[in-house]
Amino acid sequence: MNAFQVPIVDISPYTGAGDQADRRATAEAVDKACRTVGFIQIVGHRIPSDAIEGLTSAMDDFFSRPLGEKKKSTVAGVNRGYSAPKTEQLSLSLGVESATRMNDFFEAFNIGQGVDAYPDLDLPAAHYADNVWPDGVPGFPEKTQAWFAEAGRVARTLTSIFADALDLPPRYFDRFTDHSLDVLRMNNYALPPGEVDLDGGLTGMGEHTDYGIVTVLWADRVAGLQVLADDGSWHDVMPEPGALLVNLGDLTARWTNEVWKSTLHRVKPPVVNGRIERRRSAAYFHDGNVDALISTLPGMVEPGTTELYPPVTVADHISAKLAGSRSLVANANAEREALRVINSVG
Repeated sequence: MNAFQVPIVDISPYTGAGDQADRRATAEAVDKACRTVGFIQIVGHRIPSDAIEGLTSAMDDFFSRPLGEKKKSTVAGVNRGYSAPKTEQLSLSLGVESATRMNDFFEAFNIGQGVDAYPDLDLPAAHYADNVWPDGVPGFPEKTQAWFAEAGRVARTLTSIFADALDLPPRYFDRFTDHSLDVLRMNNYALPPGEVDLDGGLTGMGEHTDYGIVTVLWADRVAGLQVLADDGSWHDVMPEPGALLVNLGDLTARWTNEVWKSTLHRVKPPVVNGRIERRRSAAYFHDGNVDALISTLPGMVEPGTTELYPPVTVADHISAKLAGSRSLVANANAEREALRVINSVG
């Protein structure tokens, strides 16, 4: 019986001591996971425990505030600040209308890299916007930015592993990521009783693929995350103690002509005794330079296959995705992913 599993890979040969043979073994394990699942549990990332504790305490301090106070950090038109419950629909990033039509009930807070991080470049402020910090939450900027730095380090370690796994020159992806459009999205899945109807379907976060190169995810060990297998069935995934979840985004699937997978996933929150059990996560999206052109890598169109995607800039791809999830304008350029949602079971 072939049970669905997200493989565990130790990346310590790339974050600490490790010889060439150790690195080769890690790269091969990553390659296998990217070809078969598109999700990996990574250990050996060397993120200190105080960074994780700082992140979670900052999230708790902010999300425990009254809704009206949290909404003061809402900023229209940029990928920063607070998103209230039921204001987004992730399935529309694929052009798929949610059957519940209630929008996703999670709430989130986003931070990212601003133009001041790259003073020598003329970058669009809409993509590299300044961060918005909530009033009355001591330490929030420092704690979340500390995690942002650690998750960014891990993401860049992963792209180094990707280059080795794909037999590309060392640090091949640096040219696409030296002013990467990176965002940390902190998510909270909890609503007071009476806020939602618990009968029928309930969506914490709708079916979607991630948009960029790679996502580094910290999550509570609480049920909810589900990943779509090749046979169209959904499977529960929970991180092992100390592990981070990593999944590929659309741009990597484009680079590899879907030899590596950008896997569909969703959050279906557990309901216990008529209440939604709280779940937290923090996703670091490593999306690439806004002006980078993404086209199929050499050697990725295998014999008997065709090139699946035309070249696209990071800016155009990310903008179309965000217009779906945030502005509720269905993305018309995600036919392949949309069909997988439509054909999924359950």
